[in-house]
Amino acid sequence: MEVMSAMYPNLLKPLDLGFTQLKNRVLMGSMHTGLEEHKEGLHKLAAFYEERAKGGVGLIVTGGFAPNLRGRLAPFAAEFSKPKHAKAHKVVTEAVHKHGGKIALQILHAGRYGYHPFSQSASKIKSPITPFAPSEMSSRQIWKTIDAYANSAALAREAGYDGVEIMGSEGYFINQFICQRTNVRYDEWGGSYDNRIRLPLEIVKAVRAAVGEDFIIIFRLSMLDLVEQGSTFEEWCSLAKR
Repeated sequence: MEVMSAMYPNLLKPLDLGFTQLKNRVLMGSMHTGLEEHKEGLHKLAAFYEERAKGGVGLIVTGGFAPNLRGRLAPFAAEFSKPKHAKAHKVVTEAVHKHGGKIALQILHAGRYGYHPFSQSASKIKSPITPFAPSEMSSRQIWKTIDAYANSAALAREAGYDGVEIMGSEGYFINQFICQRTNVRYDEWGGSYDNRIRLPLEIVKAVRAAVGEDFIIIFRLSMLDLVEQGSTFEEWCSLAKR
């Protein structure tokens, strides 16, 4: 710990976010444990995250939860879209808060990575890791999905979460709109870079309106797509600033 403190002198210092303060700058990144879908999973997740909070981590990010049915990773994968989900998750947030930690719910829409025949994406381009081609979304379906993100975030606040992480990276739904390789649309959601980043900007705008100013919003960026026709580093930086 002394070596770490010498190398990173600010790591264990509080971080003031204006409306709230993290007790340090240590963030536990999102990892899907499989407990999200387990019958008694939330109680086990609560115990898992409570141990992390006891250990002193400043901010925990959960595994991914879909904002709606079509956004699920698999037919019975975790979803966070109804008041009953918010009520059930209070056991998780209360366990973390007992030890002065903070926790954010990751909202993850699988897009074409969904392992089911109801997946949706920017364009009808099958992922190499799933057997199903997604349907291309209409503008109306896109706006309904934006509303689903806002609803999920509002419910996360109701459940006691300190914030949400919007999964905009690693080839999932939002990234599929941003990346030219997976977005071959010719409407207001495709074509130019400004059109392709409209979805993430509208999602963040809708989420902020739903949760207010005193709630943490993390937006996860890839910074490197590792595929042909992927976004450049300069484009990622531009999106981050926007």
